[in-house]
Amino acid sequence: MSVNTIILDWAGTTVDFGCMAPVEAFKKAFENKKIELTYEEIREPMGMLKIDHIKQLLSLDKVKKQWLELYGRPSVEADVLSIYQDFEKYLFADLAENSHLKPETKQAMKKIKQLGYNIGSTTGYTKEMMNVVFETAKVEGYHPDYVVTPDDVDSLGRPYPFMIFENMRYFENHSMEEVIKVGDTISDIKEGKNAGVLSIAVTEGSSEMGLSLEEYKSLSKEEMERVNQLTAEKFYQHGADFCVKNLLELAEVLQEHSTIQKLRGKKIETVFD
Repeated sequence: MSVNTIILDWAGTTVDFGCMAPVEAFKKAFENKKIELTYEEIREPMGMLKIDHIKQLLSLDKVKKQWLELYGRPSVEADVLSIYQDFEKYLFADLAENSHLKPETKQAMKKIKQLGYNIGSTTGYTKEMMNVVFETAKVEGYHPDYVVTPDDVDSLGRPYPFMIFENMRYFENHSMEEVIKVGDTISDIKEGKNAGVLSIAVTEGSSEMGLSLEEYKSLSKEEMERVNQLTAEKFYQHGADFCVKNLLELAEVLQEHSTIQKLRGKKIETVFD
């Protein structure tokens, strides 16, 4: 059965190289509570529904200890909501500015559409957040056929598979074998695997890599290759079927492998130049 639907993530995959907007907003929101987190700790749950992401961070032993020392009690639901309100405030302050397309997105999406694929999408952003991101991306030339947020599936976002299933309903897919999920976080991979579809990870500009566009461009060609390979290795450890550096390489893979049978059942080596 031929693949006909590609479901893409947003921040770190198609827009916002390095997935910078939510990372900075999480950091500031926790700093408001006098909780210090590293960027690596903040990125670990990336891709989840944002309020679930906050709960994951609050469950870290380090954070639980800090919270108890500061406030004399464990965090409660009201604290989660308070941090989330601050997170939203910081995120919306510069979300549009941090939702520009990644360098290859427009060209890659044109090629993928020319190959005849449906282009769906899932995200960890709420519908209100996605309205901002979508409009910025649309102005720059990218607009997928369908957008699903956790709000559309009763807040059962990643790693639940329901946003993928909602895309499949919209595109009237007959089988999981018609669908490929593409993303830049471990949560994306888990979402795809839980849905039973092929899961491809994008390394360059991913949240998992954790570098801004400026930081990445400052690397030598050899350093770029190394960080891409290290990021791919982590994705493979968490179940990715295979990895590509960017969306143009994804388009090449889709053009070369026209049916799901050619992709399933074997792990294709990372497609890096």
